[in-house]
Amino acid sequence: MAISWKRICCPIDFSEPARVALRAAVDLCGFFGAELTLFHSYQLPGYTLPEGSVVASPKMLQELADQAEAHLAEWKAIAEGMGAKVVKTAKGVGEPALEVVEFAKEGKFDLLVVGTHGRTGLRHALLGSTAERVVRRALCPVLTVHPEGTGRQP
Repeated sequence: MAISWKRICCPIDFSEPARVALRAAVDLCGFFGAELTLFHSYQLPGYTLPEGSVVASPKMLQELADQAEAHLAEWKAIAEGMGAKVVKTAKGVGEPALEVVEFAKEGKFDLLVVGTHGRTGLRHALLGSTAERVVRRALCPVLTVHPEGTGRQP
């Protein structure tokens, strides 16, 4: 069976590991003649207190959405500068791993290219791994990309 990845999604959190994943995604798009979609998801700020919940104001929510759009536009330009021919952007609101998996399913993507921060030990246990949750739940193949120097040495 030949691999034919024509729709590649690169979830991004605007971090350095995401930039490394973007480079890999752009290279794969060039190799396979695929289109690239950059996807960003963020959680709405809010707090639950014994007296009730505190949520962000509509103005704050609009600012968050505007910032996400601006960053996605910057990263789209970066991807095009790296050589990507067709780049789309999308964003979601919610727990990032769940949003990525749902977006990939609905968009019928052939491949997800996800950056990983390379956390281990206590940092991994406390902060978790979005990439790991995506790998476990995604219906399509997931390529995880470590930033240089963070992979485990034998």
